[in-house]
Amino acid sequence: MNIKILSAAPNLYSTKRILEVAKKRKHNIEIINHTKCDIVIEKKNPCVYYKGKKIENVDAVIPRIGASVTFYGTAVVRQFEMMRCFTTTESMALVRSRDKLRSLQILSRAGLGLPKTIFTNYSKNVEGIVDQVGGAPVIIKLLEGTQGIGVILAETKKAAESVIEAFNNLQARVIVQEFIKEAGGADIRVIVIDGRVIGAMKRQGKEGEFRSNLHRGGTAEVIQLTDEEETAAIKAAKAMGLDIAGVDMLQSSRGPLILEVNSSPGLEGIETATGIDVAREIIKFIERSV
Repeated sequence: MNIKILSAAPNLYSTKRILEVAKKRKHNIEIINHTKCDIVIEKKNPCVYYKGKKIENVDAVIPRIGASVTFYGTAVVRQFEMMRCFTTTESMALVRSRDKLRSLQILSRAGLGLPKTIFTNYSKNVEGIVDQVGGAPVIIKLLEGTQGIGVILAETKKAAESVIEAFNNLQARVIVQEFIKEAGGADIRVIVIDGRVIGAMKRQGKEGEFRSNLHRGGTAEVIQLTDEEETAAIKAAKAMGLDIAGVDMLQSSRGPLILEVNSSPGLEGIETATGIDVAREIIKFIERSV
């Protein structure tokens, strides 16, 4: 099978692992930097050029699109779709997953548990916003943030009001969420592929850190999901239209609460923590689908 990985970072663990597994399974696979692709739009003849050469005879693409290049990366994925190539992440699902606010609205409509969240158009009623999510402490998130960047814990009402006002003055859009104390600075990352849970890990933030991201020094261990947590993860991926997803959730007194559904989940943390060959499951998914 002729497969292309769309990645601007060929040395990343996830990209290298997918490449390695695909080669072992006798596929013809190549990494293409989607930011260097040229899209040619022509009646009944859509095509993509890379390094001056037309890309042809592609069976499947695996988008590994960074958040900073979502717009152009999505355009490249859409062009491959027009060329009738199978993609492990559809362009519309990729766009949805990168819009934090839209994602939460979709997950809410699907009936999934979420931390209570407030979004406003630079409202002056900052005190009311904090009260509506249950008072301090609260989590304040930049809509564009990734990997824990742009996420702030405001421990007092005064601190929360100051942070929100500062972001409003900078015209930086934020969402304000209730703080789930019983989660204890930990969350769960679940990998869902083709409607099935492949593996899950519990990520714990380092001492004094409320963010559990491994990039920020958090630790991870394998976890056995409850039936409710497994169902929530599968339902969240389906609601977002993602065949491959990293679903982040909190354990709370009212059940699992979905934080985010990631369309390009990293493989290093989950493979190291669980010992599961997630890259192999991605390639097997393509084999079943094409």
